[in-house]
Amino acid sequence: MAILKMKRLRLMLVRSRKEELLRELAKLGCVEFAELESVLEEDGLSDQVHRESSELMALRGKQAALEHAVELLDQYAPVKKPLLSAKPEFSDETLLDSTGIESALEKAGEVAALDERVRRITAEELRLHGSIESLTPWKDLDLPLEQDGTERTAILMGTVSARIPLGQVKAAVEEASDEAELYPISEDKSAHYILILAMREAVPAVQECLRGFGFTASALSGLRGTPKACIAEAEQKLQSLAAEKEETRGQLKDRAVCRDDLKLAADQVCTQVGLAEAEERLYGTDSVVVLEGWCPAEREEELAKLFDRYDCAWETRDPTEEEYPEVPVKLKNNAVTNAMNMVTNMYSLPAYNGVDPNPLMAPFFILFYGLMMADMGYGIIMVLAALVAMKKIKPRAGTLSFCQILLYCGISTFIMGALTGGLFGDLPYQLVHMFHPESTWKGLPYLFNPLAEGGAQPVLYGAMVLGFIQLNTGMVINFVKKKRRGELASAIFEEGSLWIILLGGVLFLLPKLGLLAIPEKIGLVILIVGVVCLLFGAGREAKGFGKVTAAIGCVYNTVTGWFGDVLSYSRIMALMLAGSVVGQVFNSIAAMPSAKGVTVFSFLIFLLIFVIGHVLNFGLNLLGCFVHDLRLQCLEYFGKFYEDGGRPFDPLRLRTKYAQTKSES
Repeated sequence: MAILKMKRLRLMLVRSRKEELLRELAKLGCVEFAELESVLEEDGLSDQVHRESSELMALRGKQAALEHAVELLDQYAPVKKPLLSAKPEFSDETLLDSTGIESALEKAGEVAALDERVRRITAEELRLHGSIESLTPWKDLDLPLEQDGTERTAILMGTVSARIPLGQVKAAVEEASDEAELYPISEDKSAHYILILAMREAVPAVQECLRGFGFTASALSGLRGTPKACIAEAEQKLQSLAAEKEETRGQLKDRAVCRDDLKLAADQVCTQVGLAEAEERLYGTDSVVVLEGWCPAEREEELAKLFDRYDCAWETRDPTEEEYPEVPVKLKNNAVTNAMNMVTNMYSLPAYNGVDPNPLMAPFFILFYGLMMADMGYGIIMVLAALVAMKKIKPRAGTLSFCQILLYCGISTFIMGALTGGLFGDLPYQLVHMFHPESTWKGLPYLFNPLAEGGAQPVLYGAMVLGFIQLNTGMVINFVKKKRRGELASAIFEEGSLWIILLGGVLFLLPKLGLLAIPEKIGLVILIVGVVCLLFGAGREAKGFGKVTAAIGCVYNTVTGWFGDVLSYSRIMALMLAGSVVGQVFNSIAAMPSAKGVTVFSFLIFLLIFVIGHVLNFGLNLLGCFVHDLRLQCLEYFGKFYEDGGRPFDPLRLRTKYAQTKSES
């Protein structure tokens, strides 16, 4: 697998056939439109052509209206969907058809209008509830609220804090004016509700007196009738509004029958939005349209047949090295490497002149994940979940990558679980000894097991050996890359010198361990030669004292970098050990009630603790193993060879939200 080779495409077309060609290109989904402005300025054509216009903003408004209507129907009339269900499929012609859009927009408008009506009713209900709440403390007042006094007298209504004794307020009012009287209406935990009757000439003195008690005038202006009558009127209105609201909700639910039509129309408009966005990247004259973009070289023949049908003037060329940062990147994958797209997209696509990391990463990622999880039971669950999801929801693109990576990692987990003897921890061992405590069976056979006596150390060494192999694989890839670019000296002095050092170190240590019968000096000489090559390569481009600092930095970075990178792979053993220990602990706890014999009750307790414990352990390991495996690939492995920064290939294609095309891949 590799990064697809891209071609720069330039095309000229008769304006009358523009829309038809754009629709055909959307079906093919293999041409990315590029901005032409800078190219036209270089060619001196910017004054002779103009940018094409479209109804993009209007289309986006239609799309928003249709999608909002679907959301409203989902809110008022939700549909119970199966846990795993596939999106409906439509042909390209159906998604490009626009005959039913206007009808769908009318239905969307009706749904939006009904929702607005519900919102207005809700707002009025809130206002009435607030009015009732404010009137309730005054309901015992037998006085019309529009009455503010007579020609000679005035009425003041309001509240003072409940912490102030009402007698103190009343005495202060009487002291302020002999022509004023305070009447308590009601009280609650926060306030006293009072009415004050005073001669109009005494009102200023009374108000000044009340200000010292924090008096707050009531906000009941605009109401007519007694508080009790106003409350009754508000409650009657609430009943009427509730009936109207329920009727409106029912009308909204009745509109649910057009939900699928609205979704299809939304996807059709979404497709039109994509076409309009592409159209706005075109330039042209009154009779000709100019297109500039990128297409995969492997689709050039297919495009040629299409362009011949439309009598286009077109050409393609390979991108120059200066254009590499602009070239979009598309990876060519098979069923296995496509699963790694999930990892690569989370990190960053490779540079156009780099290498496709997916086939180089897939074996290690899948193997490491299986080693970390290492349980046959968990592997079976992962495989079944992936197969069911792929059958039920018919995933595409990113969802398909997720299902594939779950499937392959599940297979690896099952195999490694068989090698370590893990089946939901030590479930077989616990079951046998629950029902036959005198059994001497020691559990499932295993090839290696970190929980066995002395088993953790070999697993740790094995994990580091795997890390050593992966890191060297990255160096081999980088060596080949440099050689192809004509940077052979850099490859020899950097990767080559490290291999010489590693070879010398091995040949120096093996005789000491009695594993190889050769003189130790041979290994020492090779080791020294490798170090000299490394130091020379580090300082060959530096000058003066810079050669010394470059050499010191190279030694430090090489020693600490390699030591840290290899040590990072110990997490494979740590996660394998942690998952196994937690699984066995839950099994042991679940088996405790059956220590004196298995009963129906003790077995039910066993099942309950077993299920809860392993659900937690499985969920934790599912995420933890992915995160740590991802770290090993993106930091340790990619650091040896990977050049990121690629821009994803984004061609004109049929874009949908609620459905998928039958030709979508």
